[in-house]
Amino acid sequence: MLELFKAIGLGLVVLLPLANPLTTVALFLGLAGNMNSAQRNQQSLMASVYVFIIMMVAYYAGQVVMNTFGISIPGLRIAGGLIVAFIGFRMLFPQQKAHDSPEARHKQEELEDAPDVNIAFVPLAMPSTAGPGTIAMIISSSSTVKHGVNFPDWIVLVAPPLIFFAVAVILWGCLRSSGAIMRLVGKGGIEAISRLMGFLLVCMGVQFIINGVLEIISTYHA
Repeated sequence: MLELFKAIGLGLVVLLPLANPLTTVALFLGLAGNMNSAQRNQQSLMASVYVFIIMMVAYYAGQVVMNTFGISIPGLRIAGGLIVAFIGFRMLFPQQKAHDSPEARHKQEELEDAPDVNIAFVPLAMPSTAGPGTIAMIISSSSTVKHGVNFPDWIVLVAPPLIFFAVAVILWGCLRSSGAIMRLVGKGGIEAISRLMGFLLVCMGVQFIINGVLEIISTYHA
């Protein structure tokens, strides 16, 4: 069980900076201003369910996509590292807020015409939480897991759904208590946390690129 908790903790450390629920909280508050409490709770639950489904599909179908297009593991690691590092740079030096994204602006226009528009899938689940960087990370992790890890087979089988479920529950909890979080942390606090997570993502992305290049070098050397 200790190994299982270790695997889940490692997965959360990798995914949470990319998912960044606090940014989604700010986006949610910006879009759900005219919704009542019941509608907000429904959107929070649906967004969490969508995030779980997207992550599960990315994990279990990612290998099929790689095989179909002939993508190698080092290539995926380098590409994923570039995406993760790019997202990290954007979080470190943001040019636009989460609520200024094209998806958010489009939903804002829809909400002005129809206040009951669904915002759970776009933009809360995708691209705010389970965006390109998160999906690339999950596909890369699935390839790494299937090509040898230090965990027992049963943990490799059980841990991924539990990790994705934990991310979805954390997102749901953050969205349900979004008002309290904003009062406690404030916009400045969320921006500071986002920049810290951005720095971590840049480091992770660079490390992925290094690992991919080293794997290519070792393959050709062998």
